[in-house]
Amino acid sequence: MVDPLTQVISLLRPGAVFSKGISGAGRWGVRYSEFGQPSFCAVLEGSCRLEVDGHDPLTLEADDFVLMPATPGFTMSGFEPVTPKAMDPHAAASTTEELRHGRQSGPPDVRLLGGYFVFDSPDSALLVALLPQLVHVRGEERLATLVKLVNGESREHRAGRDLVLMRLVEVLLVEALRSTTGAAASPGLVRGLADARVSLAIRQMHESPESSWTVEQLAKVAALSRSAFFERFSRAVGIPPMEYLLAWRMAIAKHLLRRSKCAIAEIAERVGYGSVSAFSTAFSRHVGQPPARFARAV
Repeated sequence: MVDPLTQVISLLRPGAVFSKGISGAGRWGVRYSEFGQPSFCAVLEGSCRLEVDGHDPLTLEADDFVLMPATPGFTMSGFEPVTPKAMDPHAAASTTEELRHGRQSGPPDVRLLGGYFVFDSPDSALLVALLPQLVHVRGEERLATLVKLVNGESREHRAGRDLVLMRLVEVLLVEALRSTTGAAASPGLVRGLADARVSLAIRQMHESPESSWTVEQLAKVAALSRSAFFERFSRAVGIPPMEYLLAWRMAIAKHLLRRSKCAIAEIAERVGYGSVSAFSTAFSRHVGQPPARFARAV
């Protein structure tokens, strides 16, 4: 059976990890502007407050893990009122020594490992849109082990480092995403796959993107009425079913145009379009240029 999460992570091609130690003590607070790249944070000891733009505030505790596939602006602080200090996420990420906020002497109130990586796929924005915006996982030992492995490997320059990091980050992503399920999870592919009915439709879209799917057909796959399926899918995934299908088809099309020698007519057929003209119109509207021009540019 096709695994949609594996397909999306494989196309994203994560790699190039950067990480650093962070600590805070006393009255402290920092504000990071929108970063856009995927970032993560693991709480090693203590606790702190995290406020991500567009989401409810979180209290982070020891063994918590946070993943943001396309990092928006956020504020991290202790629990005392404070005007946060503006930070440049690019400049801060380039340092390797532990970054200390607030009181510089004495034991910290919280210690974290923070970092970011990059998606090598030129289509990352399209694919990241299918993932939850914020993942918060509590008390998962496997994640804690993976974070330590990523941190250790990223700080050393042994043979095969890049390949090891790429594989570790792939596993870290999958482990973090599948550890967050249920109604409390942020809308996205993972929450959709956690819904027994919605997941049936998602898997069919991924397994047979060439099929001429309609909302009615997908609702039948999910054993729901059309209206119930549409509402349930949209609530779980964050976008309507046909919009999700279009995004997945365009991701496949761009991948094939970039990496295969298939004719445009064949690619059109493989992503569910009966004619090159219909495919070209949809592709141009979604990507901003016709498929032939896109293929020549890569």
